[in-house]
Amino acid sequence: MSPRVPKGRLSGFYFAYFSILGVLIPYWPLFLKQIGHDPAQIGAIMAIIPATKMLSPVFWGWLADRTGKALRVIRWAAFLSLLAFCGLFLDRNALTPLIIVMLAFSFSWNATLPLFDAVTLDHLAKKSALYTGIRLWGSVGFLVTVWIMGEVLDDWLPLRRLPEVIAGLLALQWLLGLAVPSPRMTHPVGENPSMFGILKRGEVIGFLLAAMLIQVAHGPYYAFYSVYLDEHGFSDRAIGQLWALGVLAEIVLFQYLPRIYHVLNLRRLFLASLCLGIVRWLLIGWGIESVSLLILAQLLHAATFGCSHAAAVHIVHRNFQGPHHAKGQSLYSAICYGLGGALGSLYSGELWVAWGPAWVFTAAAGCSLIALVIAWPKVGR
Repeated sequence: MSPRVPKGRLSGFYFAYFSILGVLIPYWPLFLKQIGHDPAQIGAIMAIIPATKMLSPVFWGWLADRTGKALRVIRWAAFLSLLAFCGLFLDRNALTPLIIVMLAFSFSWNATLPLFDAVTLDHLAKKSALYTGIRLWGSVGFLVTVWIMGEVLDDWLPLRRLPEVIAGLLALQWLLGLAVPSPRMTHPVGENPSMFGILKRGEVIGFLLAAMLIQVAHGPYYAFYSVYLDEHGFSDRAIGQLWALGVLAEIVLFQYLPRIYHVLNLRRLFLASLCLGIVRWLLIGWGIESVSLLILAQLLHAATFGCSHAAAVHIVHRNFQGPHHAKGQSLYSAICYGLGGALGSLYSGELWVAWGPAWVFTAAAGCSLIALVIAWPKVGR
């Protein structure tokens, strides 16, 4: 009899992690703007979170594979991220202490998601198609948090209290990590290819480059979408609702992905997400005056993030097996969300004023197009 998958506890951890993200991405730039930082500084501060992913997941992933205790590593990383973030309460306004806190917090926190993806897939074993049914609770957490924060920030919670909210959610993530049991290892015994051998494959190289460019394209969205809407007269409530709409579309997609897999393979799903990414960034860049176009763009979040991420996690799972499992998920996170996210935040921050928002999002569409050209020949074949 196969071991029972602890779906509830796995889902709870994703819920907590993405609840934190639901505060950081839409509202942290607004908080930074309120305490006096300019667009270039906001872009640089927001770039810290993805920048640390260039090293953090690789280090923690190596540690998890080396010790064979990925779950213990996740618990320590979650606790250290909470401890580091609490340093913000010593001085939350000055730029240098803020940067130090964000670096320490991000280095630990960024390790938890890719390692937890590996733990979840180990629990699921041959039932990996069930991954999206568990992962969708992360999207639910993001949706609930974005919606609630959009409501309370307009009514009774001051924006300056955002750090306290994030600290509470970090504590919840750590506690839920303690409740998750360790999976039974099901990796096949025998000869495994070297990590270098895996990284030499054309499909893997093309996939990692395309995945990185996906996040470069998301850079202005994550760093400045809320600011962009705020500058065009949208209320905190409306901003939260638009963010929530995108995540709701993602949840619906995750719910039906196991059925979609029978019609579209991983390759087609990944390429389709790139094509729709081009459309989405152009809609946001040039359709800011049209609520209908913004709604359509947010519905496409199901493709640009949901579809691309689900396909990517399975592509990594297929290529990085056995002793390289945690390292593979962590390397994907480092290159995609780390290097790609940092480059996206930095270029959008530097060019936001010089080029204007419309052309910055047009550049994002160009990144999606380049990713499509790179991925087309081999990725997913």
